[in-house]
This record gives sequence, structure tokens and C-alpha cells, in this order.
Amino acid sequence: MRKMKIVVLGAGLMGKQAARDLVADEAVERVFLADRNIIPTEQFRAQLGSSKLEVLELDASDDEALAAAISKGDIVINALFYTFNEKVAALALKCGVHAVDLGGHIGGATEAVLEMHEQAQQKGVTLIPDLGVAPGMINILTGYGASKLDQVSDIRLFVGGIPVHPEPPLEYNHVFSLEGVFDHYTDKSHVIRAGRLLEVESLSEIEYVEFEGFGELEAFHTSGGTSTLTDTFSDVNSLEYKTLRYKGHAEKFKLLRDLGFTDRMKTVEVEGRKVRLRAVLKAVLEPITELGDKQDAVVLRVLVSGVKAGEEISYEYNMVTMKEQETGVTAMARATAYTISVVAQMIGKGVIDKRGAYPPEMIVPGDEYIAEMAKRGVDIKEIVHRSALQN
Repeated sequence: MRKMKIVVLGAGLMGKQAARDLVADEAVERVFLADRNIIPTEQFRAQLGSSKLEVLELDASDDEALAAAISKGDIVINALFYTFNEKVAALALKCGVHAVDLGGHIGGATEAVLEMHEQAQQKGVTLIPDLGVAPGMINILTGYGASKLDQVSDIRLFVGGIPVHPEPPLEYNHVFSLEGVFDHYTDKSHVIRAGRLLEVESLSEIEYVEFEGFGELEAFHTSGGTSTLTDTFSDVNSLEYKTLRYKGHAEKFKLLRDLGFTDRMKTVEVEGRKVRLRAVLKAVLEPITELGDKQDAVVLRVLVSGVKAGEEISYEYNMVTMKEQETGVTAMARATAYTISVVAQMIGKGVIDKRGAYPPEMIVPGDEYIAEMAKRGVDIKEIVHRSALQN
């Protein structure tokens, strides 16, 4: 088996967990974990105790240094903020290195990476953006369900990162940037209805979905979750993505949004000083919604419906994963970091051998992905619903 070298850019929660997973695989010879903040990264290396892991000090805004770091690997995992996605993909192409990232729907980051398709084919490189949970895991599972059908008619997606023991006032703890949460709750959500691509208000059209151990959760539209799926499955009758939270959450945040607190630009004057409302909201909510030592969970449901051999069939995928108590790694970090690590290793091992830039639903093999996630304690269950078509 050919040994692989993998560069992980960014030693935040996702980057560290990806590195932890990578060093455990015998096919991985070397992992380079690159970050600007060297002290906690070195502490993590010492704690992990693996001779495979090497720490690199990196200022990602320095293109020359970034290219030098990328060129050390066969594959680069980009766990930096999404504003770096296009730059990292372009430099990876230049260096002849395969690249995967965690996505980012704002500013066209994913589209910019996918536009490099022909260049990537010419260079013999694979680029896969959007490898988080939503987008990411849901794309892979949607693609897998769709591959089993002759014709896809409807796709329904539900994902939530929620606390196991919710506390007022919001019954929510943030597991990634609050700025990202505000964006998802403010920007429009893209859906397909009656075969047409439409925009709907985020935090709208609340419905209730049951999950074992959590009871009835509320589901509502948020932006960004569908990402490339509305293009890949543009010919379906309907496609919708909704975020899952405890009941009452959407209405509370809708009030804050309607008052202008999530607006990126809105300011008010307080005692002669201009203050951004969004900055105030973030400052207020950050300590209240801090996860800290609390236990989180990720709950997910993907429903892909259509026709196969004259039968109406729906493939349903369910996942509930919890924080790892021994290591303290959050459920969101496990679901996200394992996804990007597994796919990077699939490229390195030749399981994924197509070259070019592809969204996850078009290139990641769902059966192998589900099997690899199960090895890591993230169990995704498939249920098949059948009903014969009426003549």
C-alpha cells in the first residue's frame, strides 16, 4: 500500500480532530498540521503522542508560505475559514496536490473551486469542496440514495447540532462560529418546488420531526445547507433543507433577526458611539451559548424518493451521534472532521480516482463512506420504504 502524506491547514477543532483520525491510519505516513498559533498546536501534538504528526507554523495570508506548506503533502485538508477555499484550491492545483475543504456558501467559494474542474483534470488533481455535515455528509448520502433509483423525484434534508441537555433562553449551544449561525438564519434558503428553484425566508415554515431520544424537534429553513444539490438535482420535483432545533428556537431568533440584530451592516448610536447591532448580539450570545463541557449531539435525516423498476421507493438515512466523553471531542467535530478525513484518505488510497473538481454527491462512494464512518463510531442507518405504483 502506497503511504500518503497529508497536510491539514488550520489547527482549530476540526483540523485537530482530522489530524487525530489521520495518524491512526497505517496508510498515512505523515501528517503536517499547519497553524498560525503554534503553542496550542504543539501542545496538541505532545498530547497526541504520534511520531507521524509534524507541526508547521503558518500565516495562511502569505501565499508563498501557504504554497510551501501545501507542497509537503499528496493531499491537503483545508480546515481554514471559507474565505481561503478558493486560494487553497488554486495553490493545490499549482502544486499538483489533491485538495478537500469544509465548504462555505457565502461569496461563491464552492462555485469558485468547482470552476477549476478542467484545470484539475489537466493536472491530474482531485478537488472536492463542501465536506462538512451540511453541506457534506448530506450531499454524500443524497448522492448514494439517488444512485439506487432510476429516477429521483423528491429530496428532504434535516440536520441539527443541538445540546443534549438544552438550557434557556435559546436551548442552543454553538458548535461553530456564531457569525456563521447568523448568516444561515438571515440569508435566503434555496429550495426546489414543482421543479422550480425558489428562495424562501430562513427561519420559516416550521414543522416537527421526531428523533429517538430527543422527542419532537422543530425544523425550519436556513441558508447554505443545499449548496450544490440544487444544481446537481435540478430536475427533481422538490428539494428542501431544514435545520433542526428544540421547539421555540426559530421564533426567538426570528424576532432578533427582524429587529435587525443579525444584519451585517446595521448600526445604532449609543452614547455618541456607533455600534454594530450584530457585534452586540454576538457579544451577548457568545457566553450564553458556549458549549464548554456540555454534551452536544448531531441529528440528521436524509430522504431521497423516486422510482426504481416501476416501484416508488424512498431511501432514508438517519444518524444521531454524541460528544465523545473520553476525548471531549464534540459530536459536530466528529461528524465533520471524520467526513473530510475519510474522503481525503479515499483519494489517497485510490478509492476515489476521478480527477477534476466535483461536489461530494457526484464523487464520494456512499457505501464505503458509511462503512468508514461506522468504524469511527458514527453510525448511519439506511431504511428503505417501498410502495408499488398504481397502474
